[in-house]
Amino acid sequence: MKKHLRITVNGKTYEVLAEILDDNGNAAPAAAGPARVAGSAAVLAAAPPPRAAPSSAPAAPLPGELRSPLAGKVVAIDAAPGTAVTAGQTVLTLEAMKMNTLIAATGPGTVTAVHVKPGDAVEEGQLLMTIG
Repeated sequence: MKKHLRITVNGKTYEVLAEILDDNGNAAPAAAGPARVAGSAAVLAAAPPPRAAPSSAPAAPLPGELRSPLAGKVVAIDAAPGTAVTAGQTVLTLEAMKMNTLIAATGPGTVTAVHVKPGDAVEEGQLLMTIG
């Protein structure tokens, strides 16, 4: 069964035609649904108006909190608890979709806690490190 979808990625809207598959990877049977008109063309239901895109970052972190900007996997931790860091210094590396993202300290301070370890999967907005 094919379905017409509207998706938004990073604030940009795309219209796509997606094929729905069952658990075995086979095309799912068509559900009784779209009305047919002259010429047997399927009429797709009007897509709902696009909702406001979620902000690219969750609610503002508390001072000293370093949160993940994206979902991914922790590759390396470059600053252990007790390490003095400067603003902009790389303190952690995340991997998402085969690309590394360097996470930098937002201000000067000392790492007081590391809440993840290499190999951990993290979600967007998850607390990674606390810098005091």
